[in-house]
Amino acid sequence: MSTETDFRLDGFEPADTASADAESSVWAGDLAVLAEHHTPTGSHSYLIAHDLSVTWGVPGQPQLVSVRITRDPRAGTFTFESAPHAGLAFAQGWLIERGCPPEPIIPDRTGVAPADDLTVQAEQRIRDSVGDYEVLHTYASHDYPYEAWTMVHDQRAVHDPVRVFLETSSLGADTYTLREGAFADEEAAMDWLFYRHGPLPEPPEYHADAAASRTRAALTRSSGSVPSQTDASRGAAPATSPAVRTSLPRPL
Repeated sequence: MSTETDFRLDGFEPADTASADAESSVWAGDLAVLAEHHTPTGSHSYLIAHDLSVTWGVPGQPQLVSVRITRDPRAGTFTFESAPHAGLAFAQGWLIERGCPPEPIIPDRTGVAPADDLTVQAEQRIRDSVGDYEVLHTYASHDYPYEAWTMVHDQRAVHDPVRVFLETSSLGADTYTLREGAFADEEAAMDWLFYRHGPLPEPPEYHADAAASRTRAALTRSSGSVPSQTDASRGAAPATSPAVRTSLPRPL
């Protein structure tokens, strides 16, 4: 990992106007690289960086940026794409969706670790499914209590398709948690984010998965048989998640 950003574009020209505009919109001097991968042939580069300029920008702006560069040595041209993100898993997923292998873009979070298995699982779901998410809104705080969230429309979800991935950090414990909440629409999601009236509502599929696991375990103990997912999901009992009580300015 390097803290100096090098797009490796010496001797190359933009292949099109979109690439020229994209490159000019990202100033390398503002970026601290967290993870990067360059293919052996030099044809592709993938980077995740912290955009230091957001510190004095508009409050709530995403602090991470993903960059993908494709080079054509014969033509001496490059294409350039970038996207801002409020969460690391979304930054990783954006690059994975565009051909980057997962392992090289897992950065060292300078001693900050996932607080639990649920956080690890939520991050993996995002990396695996980011192509199914339409990002609607993002927010990232710059001060304590340090939280970031991404609101998406999950195109696969049958019920409550608006999802909020909420990350909160514990400065003293050097850990962070990530939870997914499910809502019927954007208005309901924004209402919860502003008022925090109760726990973050879990996605309906979580309830079915939990009930299926309990049923499979019970039947395995009693008869050694394992029911199907469909049978086990009938009559699933609702589950709850811990309440999140951090404050947040209402997003614009």
